[in-house]
Amino acid sequence: MNIAQAKKVLETALLCATEPLSISQLRKLYISEDEEPESVGADTIKLLIEELRQDWADKGVEVVCVSTGWRFQSRPEMRIYLDRLNPEKPPKYSRATLETLAIIAYRQPVTRGDIEEIRGVAVNSQIIKTLEDRGWIESIGHRDVPGRPALFATTRQFLDDLGLSSLEQLPPLQPVGRPEGGEAPSPEAAALHAGLAGMLEEQPAAAAPTLAVVSNKHEPDTEASLSLQSMPDTASGEQNQEPKNDLAHP
Repeated sequence: MNIAQAKKVLETALLCATEPLSISQLRKLYISEDEEPESVGADTIKLLIEELRQDWADKGVEVVCVSTGWRFQSRPEMRIYLDRLNPEKPPKYSRATLETLAIIAYRQPVTRGDIEEIRGVAVNSQIIKTLEDRGWIESIGHRDVPGRPALFATTRQFLDDLGLSSLEQLPPLQPVGRPEGGEAPSPEAAALHAGLAGMLEEQPAAAAPTLAVVSNKHEPDTEASLSLQSMPDTASGEQNQEPKNDLAHP
């Protein structure tokens, strides 16, 4: 197989794939019974991917690297047009859910007690379940303290959906002012919320689920932070209370 044909095969695979493809997966494209496994190696594939990125530089889609591999996705400036194909308003996640996700993303691994200490309110179990069902967070173990509370962290799916290849690409936290009306959340929770929401607002409409941020008055636990075309948030009914410690969550 010559380089031109190998590049054509690579481009086709990335365009047709329903999820990102790693280099090891892409190498399988060039292995057959009558060819040596190293006929097109990892280094060659990386060079071909770079050529594809240059070939598509002036197109409406681009080749990007996310946490689980490479994929084609639309450029951010194309989103305004692609959204017209699906004008219905997607279900919205609550502010409480986005704040919880942001705290896990920036402070992982964390327990429910850690989240409650930052937010100053109890964490509704449905919020954790919603984020787990969405594939954005998972339990990665337990803290070695009495009660052994679960430790939560974000997943590779979370990075893929945001078009990131690593957690280091999360935006820096930005301080926010006190909202108009209602009690302000803790400064840390507000900063976490603003940082993640700002990043989601800039995401392109791509192979990943459509992400969008809807602004509001930033009142605690209102419906307004992250909207997603997938699973809606049904968690609600959080009650203000004193922050709990990890012992409250076996």
